[in-house]
Amino acid sequence: MRIMAKLSSVMPWLIGLLLMQFGNVALADPTLTPHTAEYKIKISVLGGELRTRLQEIENGYRAESSIEATGMSRIIARGAIRENSVFVESPDGLRPKEFKSDDSLSKGGETIDFQFDWVAREITGTIDGTDFHTGITGLVHDRVSLQYGLMHDLMNGIHRSEYSLQDAEKFKPLQITNIGTKKVKVPFGTFEAVGIQHQSEGSTRFTTLWCVEELGFLPVIIEQHRKGKLQVRAVLTDYSPGP
Repeated sequence: MRIMAKLSSVMPWLIGLLLMQFGNVALADPTLTPHTAEYKIKISVLGGELRTRLQEIENGYRAESSIEATGMSRIIARGAIRENSVFVESPDGLRPKEFKSDDSLSKGGETIDFQFDWVAREITGTIDGTDFHTGITGLVHDRVSLQYGLMHDLMNGIHRSEYSLQDAEKFKPLQITNIGTKKVKVPFGTFEAVGIQHQSEGSTRFTTLWCVEELGFLPVIIEQHRKGKLQVRAVLTDYSPGP
C-alpha cells in the first residue's frame, strides 16, 4: 500500500517530466505519408492515366504528377502534362517553394517555372520563357501543392473556407465547401470518403475531391464539372505507401 501511495504521488511529476522531454513527439501534428498513386482518368471523350508521387525530402516534400493518354486516345492526344512542386510545413499550412509544369498535351499547353520567396513574399519565374513576377498575400498554393495542402489540413482537423491558387499568371481565390461523406467504390477498393469542393469566384467550373482518411485523405475520386456537365473524372486504381 505504501509503495502504491508513493507511486501515485510520483506519477503526476513523472508524466510532466515525460511530456517536457518527449512532448514534441507525442503532440506532433499528423504529417503527409510518402506514396505513389495511379488513377484512370477521362477528360471529355479522351482516356488516360494520372500518376502522382509524394516524396519526403530534406526539410519538406516533393510531389510529382503526370497525365498521359492511353489506348486509342493516343491517336488524337499526344504528349503529356508533367508537374512537380516542392513545399514545406509551416505554422499556417503547407508553403510551396518551387513549381514546374510542362504541358505538351493540352491545346495551347505551356511551361511554367516558379520560385516562391516567403521572406520577400513574392513569386518569380517564367511562363513560356517570359519573365513573371507577383507578390504573395496570405497563403497561396500552386496547382500541385493545393491538393496536399488540403490533405494536410484535413489530417489536422483544419477546415478553411478559402484557399488561394496561383494558376499560371492568374491569382484565384477558391471557395471551399464540405459536401459531407458517402461510400464510394473505385477500382482500388470501397471507402467512406469526405467530399471537398473548390470553385473560384464567378467561375462555372468546380472541382470535387472525394478524400479518404485511411489513405491520409488522399482523393480516390477527382471530378471537375463545368456548366453542370462532368468534364474530368479520375478514379484511384493503385496506391502504395512508402518512398
